[in-house]
Amino acid sequence: RADYENLQKITSREKAQAKDYAIQSFAKDLVSNVDVLKLALDSVPEPLRTAPSSDGSTDEARKSLADLWTGVSSTKTLLEQTLSRFGVTPFDPTGERFDPNKHEAMYQAPVPGKEPNSVLSCSKLGWMLRDRVLRPAQVGVVQGSE
Repeated sequence: RADYENLQKITSREKAQAKDYAIQSFAKDLVSNVDVLKLALDSVPEPLRTAPSSDGSTDEARKSLADLWTGVSSTKTLLEQTLSRFGVTPFDPTGERFDPNKHEAMYQAPVPGKEPNSVLSCSKLGWMLRDRVLRPAQVGVVQGSE
């Protein structure tokens, strides 16, 4: 009886690991698409993200841009929700202690008053697949005084 239960546990664990492995490659590609959508959204200045209230013909292009921005934003949100359903979640380590297992240092800068070796800024979000790093966050790190 105990051997059978152990076999069930092992089989269940191996099945979950195989599923995560299968998701990993696909999720990395989707995460890259989320990055591209974010860049597209960020390229539109804040005032142009909403349509003007008047119906003038000069505002037609602005309305089209606002509608496009809304559509791309919705697509990005749906993609993030889909990733989340499969255990793929983003993380922003700003303010945390630098961890080379989860963070990729893009630069170091001396910042008075900030904790040395802490994450100063995050230029690209990191992504986790459950408890594993799918992609490290690209960060700037506070330089230690050496």
